[in-house]
Amino acid sequence: MLACSLLATACGHGDSSQRGKASLAEATIISPDGTATGVTPFIAFVRVQGNYLDRLASVGFQIAPMPGTASRPVSVTYQMDYLKRRNYFAGGDTATVPVFGLYANYTNRVELKFVFNDQSEKLVSLDIATGPYVDAFNTFDRPDKRVARQPGTELGFDFFAMKSALAGPIVVDTDGYIRWAVQGPLDAIASGFVDKGFVIAAASTRTLRRLELDGTSSEGLLLSPDIAGAHHQIEKGKSGLLLGVYDKVGGIALDTGKVVEITPAGAILRQWDIGGIVGSYMAKNGDDPSAFVRPGADWLHANSAIYDSRDNSLTVSSRENFLLNLDYDSGEIRWIFGDPTKYWHKFASLRARAISLEDGLYPVGQHAPSVTADGLLMVFNNGAESFNQPPGEPAGEARKYSTVSAYAIDTASRTARQAWQFDYQQSIFSRICSSAYDVADKSVLVSYAVAEQGTRTRLVGLNAAHDVVFDFEYRNPSPNCPVSWNAVPVPFGQMDFR
Repeated sequence: MLACSLLATACGHGDSSQRGKASLAEATIISPDGTATGVTPFIAFVRVQGNYLDRLASVGFQIAPMPGTASRPVSVTYQMDYLKRRNYFAGGDTATVPVFGLYANYTNRVELKFVFNDQSEKLVSLDIATGPYVDAFNTFDRPDKRVARQPGTELGFDFFAMKSALAGPIVVDTDGYIRWAVQGPLDAIASGFVDKGFVIAAASTRTLRRLELDGTSSEGLLLSPDIAGAHHQIEKGKSGLLLGVYDKVGGIALDTGKVVEITPAGAILRQWDIGGIVGSYMAKNGDDPSAFVRPGADWLHANSAIYDSRDNSLTVSSRENFLLNLDYDSGEIRWIFGDPTKYWHKFASLRARAISLEDGLYPVGQHAPSVTADGLLMVFNNGAESFNQPPGEPAGEARKYSTVSAYAIDTASRTARQAWQFDYQQSIFSRICSSAYDVADKSVLVSYAVAEQGTRTRLVGLNAAHDVVFDFEYRNPSPNCPVSWNAVPVPFGQMDFR
């Protein structure tokens, strides 16, 4: 039987109550009625006309890949309740379909899929011609493809978002083409891909911004007058979103080591004062915390916090010291995992909670902790020594290369084993920022934020065997990781909006 993929072709496989009765797809006529350009060439709005639109269950689109590329198609489904809620369909014979993930400066072949309440389907194809994307930074649109992904190569993700301080989140496919961006500049350092959109928290104000993939945005506030702004990563928490925040102390914004969990609207659900937690624990166990917890000295430099539902814990990454694991509800310190040659290891109370590594490399200057698909604790292991220890105190090990390290941790015995690492033949050193995240099939996306002494950024895709599938190098206009301080896979290949 021929596939139902021709222009305006109906698939009559509905649940008609009588033999010979036409399905809704067969009875309707749907046609495109114009296309409007979005805020950037990667976004468009297709207006369609047709009868029986009020009997649609969903509308989807798929963008055909450019010939010779390896990334899978952008594929999206909108349930009709979503389109109604977003005012793209108000009843009647017209509707608007937001299409995102288009190639810029290209004639994109797009297939719209209409699914009716009787489960019959109609496909409509059209071409969407886009204009060029002007990259004001001469960076994102011209990667040096040191390793280009080859057609047919297996990889568990096809799109990723680079979190940039220059132009906001930039979504790129694994062939190196930009597939989504908004108008910049926009500082997206403290950001996360949450519920099919981006949440960005400003560093210098209490502003929260949400960017939808159709290019629209909304703003709110962090609802606490004591918070001056946000920094580093946004992650999903137990009930809301986790982020590190600056405290307002005497009218001055300070990084005191506070982590908060917020609702998407900015309301504070709970908070952890890491300095207070560590200080109280040290004092209770016989150490003077003032020698270690030094507000205003960037003694902690917390760059991420993640929730683990398996044991109801919060793991905080301190670049200066260690990975710190807390009970999510009580805040009690469960374990500490870090370089024992650093200053923190001088304190008996902290040593008492330390995880010993049986083999491999300790976390040193690490960023981007995560729990992998097979339950390991993975970090981007930068390898840089501490920058802000007291004068004369040990800064710890300093390596000349960075690794991605995954650990199996036995909390009962307080031991860890390095399950695997990827060090790219010890060829890249990225001393700050950076990230590594895996997907379900164990493929990994790595962002070397400040390679080649900060002059370059490298985005590397590894398959499940940790072979390099692609390696894109970008010019870094400054050494402080503005291009991709962190990068995450995003599921443009299979999205369902409800």
